[in-house]
Amino acid sequence: MATQRILDFLATRRPTGPCLVVDLDVVGDNFRAFQKALPDSKIFYAVKANPAPEILRLLAQMGSSFDTASVAEVEMALDAGAPADRISFGNTIKKERDIARAFSLGIRLFAVDCVEEVEKIARAAPGSRVFCRVLTDGEGAEWPLSRKFGCVPAMAVDVLRRAKALDLDAHGVSFHVGSQQCDLTAWDRALGDAKSVFATLADEGIVLKMVNIGGGFPTRYLKDVPVAKAYGEAIFSALRKHFGNNIPETIIEPGRGMVGNAGVIKSEVVLISKKADNDNVRWVFLDIGKFGGLAETMDEAIRYPIVTAHDGSETAPCVLAGPTCDSADVMYEKTPYPLPLSLTIGDEVLIEGTGAYTTTYASVAFNGFEPLRSYVI
Repeated sequence: MATQRILDFLATRRPTGPCLVVDLDVVGDNFRAFQKALPDSKIFYAVKANPAPEILRLLAQMGSSFDTASVAEVEMALDAGAPADRISFGNTIKKERDIARAFSLGIRLFAVDCVEEVEKIARAAPGSRVFCRVLTDGEGAEWPLSRKFGCVPAMAVDVLRRAKALDLDAHGVSFHVGSQQCDLTAWDRALGDAKSVFATLADEGIVLKMVNIGGGFPTRYLKDVPVAKAYGEAIFSALRKHFGNNIPETIIEPGRGMVGNAGVIKSEVVLISKKADNDNVRWVFLDIGKFGGLAETMDEAIRYPIVTAHDGSETAPCVLAGPTCDSADVMYEKTPYPLPLSLTIGDEVLIEGTGAYTTTYASVAFNGFEPLRSYVI
């Protein structure tokens, strides 16, 4: 959240316009917490959460590996000092020429979820290790990721069988229980599916070696969330339950949980108005909205903590909206957001927990507004 270092930076630098400020000390603390919670798992930071070079360099120096979704992210991780053998191309939807480019850069670990993707990798990245993503229900997640990625366990068996036939290394299984996952039992269900794929292929002589447990580790917004230690205990317990003493190599892919609470967005109130004289709900317009980096307010899925200089005074619910000429640029209306009645035009507000999935969601120049500025301290 807003550390003293962030508050001091904003007070002394006084940056104009909306901006994100990330405290690297918090990122480092989060990395160490994941190491302690899951000491036997390799940490592959999900670059898409926040690809700021300073964050990538810090994590590379601390020994992190990296989960990438594109050639550009592969190159960012390499530029940050990560060796190719600590980088996974984790997107299941890849152009064949991008697979070839990643292979030429030394990448040998690729995600798949269908036979067609396996065949592309066999042609463009021969001999590489592949892991197949299995569908999960995403139940319990505030930002579910089901359906678009992954396949049912029975198909995963076919996919990895085909990988083996094409002389690829059928390396393992992956899943993602949904972003901002607060249900500690979610990994148990997914690991049960992973074990079924392991067991079926083992009967055919194909021995899988790795389970990619994915991300889903939350950051605190308005509600408390379990700490990394609780996730580690739940995941290890589920691994023991399904794999016994033969626990495979495991990978985790924290993104939001690594950087979410390290960042704060400074914003300004542009307008406070009503839609009718007898309307008792104010509309509060900020200089940032869905198109400026707060895309995860879509369907009001993520509700960010908002701090004002008037906190502690009387509040009333309001509709919170962004500045653009698009009627979809409304963050909170279905469930109005309580803000102080004394809030006025020109006041600055801090939107906490915004270190993940903000800068990379910001549009390039919608309505002429510049992309969200980022400062890493």
